[in-house]
Amino acid sequence: MKELNTDLFDPRTTLMEPDFSRAVTPLADADGDDFAFAFNDSNFSDRQLRIEIMGDTPESRPDSEACTSIADWALHRKRRREDIKKENILDLAECPEEQILNDNQPDMDDCEGCENQDEEPVAMVEESPSGDEAANSNDSDWGMDCSTVVRVKTLHISSPILAAKSPFFYKLFSNGMRESEQRHVTLRISASEEAALMELLNFMYSNTLSTTTAPALLDVLMAADKFEVASCMRYCSRLLRNMTMTPESALLYLELPSSVLMADAVQALTDAAKQYLAVRYKDISKFFEEVMALPLAGIEAIISSDELQVASEDAVYDFVLKWSRTHYPKLEERREILGARLARYIRFPYMTCRKLKKVLTCNDFDHEAASKLVLESLFFKAEAPHRQRILAAEESATLNRRFVERAYKYRPVKVVEFDLPRQQCVVYLDLKREECANLFPSGRVYSQAFHLGGQGFFLSAHCNMDQQSSFHCFGLFLGMQEKGSVSFAVDYEFAARSKPTEEFISKYKGNYTFTGGKAVGYRNLFAIPWTSFMAEDSPFFINGVLHLRAELTIKH
Repeated sequence: MKELNTDLFDPRTTLMEPDFSRAVTPLADADGDDFAFAFNDSNFSDRQLRIEIMGDTPESRPDSEACTSIADWALHRKRRREDIKKENILDLAECPEEQILNDNQPDMDDCEGCENQDEEPVAMVEESPSGDEAANSNDSDWGMDCSTVVRVKTLHISSPILAAKSPFFYKLFSNGMRESEQRHVTLRISASEEAALMELLNFMYSNTLSTTTAPALLDVLMAADKFEVASCMRYCSRLLRNMTMTPESALLYLELPSSVLMADAVQALTDAAKQYLAVRYKDISKFFEEVMALPLAGIEAIISSDELQVASEDAVYDFVLKWSRTHYPKLEERREILGARLARYIRFPYMTCRKLKKVLTCNDFDHEAASKLVLESLFFKAEAPHRQRILAAEESATLNRRFVERAYKYRPVKVVEFDLPRQQCVVYLDLKREECANLFPSGRVYSQAFHLGGQGFFLSAHCNMDQQSSFHCFGLFLGMQEKGSVSFAVDYEFAARSKPTEEFISKYKGNYTFTGGKAVGYRNLFAIPWTSFMAEDSPFFINGVLHLRAELTIKH
């Protein structure tokens, strides 16, 4: 055993990272191994761990003891974090170099060595003995010097087990010849961390926890993050993920300190929280006031979803502006949040051109950034459909999904406008085969609005009965949005691409004097029954897409 310890913690050996990693891999990878029998047993230990517990105020009790629910845990933790910020706990300039764990250290348990940036300051420094104390002490003390030690716990520990589970302990036990030879190590913690640390140490031996409540598991998760025990973080994450999710718990998981959120071990938990919020609030209009009250992390989870049920991307843009103006009334802060956090989730290429014009003049966005977003969107709109699908496919594998189309209530259209010799617009509407199939037997789908002569129009595709009510068929209609006494005379023509030429072929022409709220069209656009229209050999679906075109011209 002595020979093993010498090899394992000889600082000269630690420089040979590949060999060292292979040497400890059997311990590190054996998450299923149970060393519970060795916990705090001198027969199976090579060191003593002295845990000095600092005095706490009543407000600094363990988060799990001070609350009974996830919401209480979050509130208590926020209050305690604010109290700690008021105290000068640690001068980071005096921290020993050994406390900073870099990515070059062997990662025996799939643990990322990362610094804890959002958590309370890691209250651990190496205390250098001086005078008589230095002459008589072999302890390596890691602690904080802000409070009084109220009690001490001493445990027998196995340094190979702890080092294999945690880069923190690996670094602690291999920080030089003098320290590696010492048999006593001191950790100094606050009383609020005691229960979580004991659970964590027990887990490093047994791979299991005795606590089962969400607040207590969160305490252990925070301790596991501080001491870099990735296997315990995964374990806590899995248990929390299997519990019933609520809006409060989902938001809490997404607002954990950044060091926790960045860890791969909790990725599944945060993904589950995002999915929960995205599904619960997929129809924003049903929960508008509730969604408006959500914090930034919740809004990001909702508007990043492909399944968001909104009328159009214009509605997403309007909502984001309204939410940001409510939560960030200062223009500088609002611009920062929109530019750095929220703009990436708005699918600008699927916004209407009229709304994109408003983006250019919106003071909430940095002008240069807004110009870039609009230009990118216009280039995307100008691409051929197959190029758009390629861009969307490339984006689907990334976090930035600006080219990926959502399931809009109103289908996006492409519009080409002319002012001379007459006011005219050409509108292109594409429908996928599955979208058409979902219309049977009496459904309809609407396009986004487009404008001609200052009036708003829309297209609507229907599955309806023919005029004799003898069979179902595909119908296409043109409607005007504005209601009232406005009269508007329009010539219109419907066309569709058709095999084998795949060119647009005119299907119906007409003229109509619109009054607000009226619609006109043809009940059986292709003059065939629905079954023939949807057949596998239908000439109207090209690569699974129905391409429709409507030309509108104002009559003089």
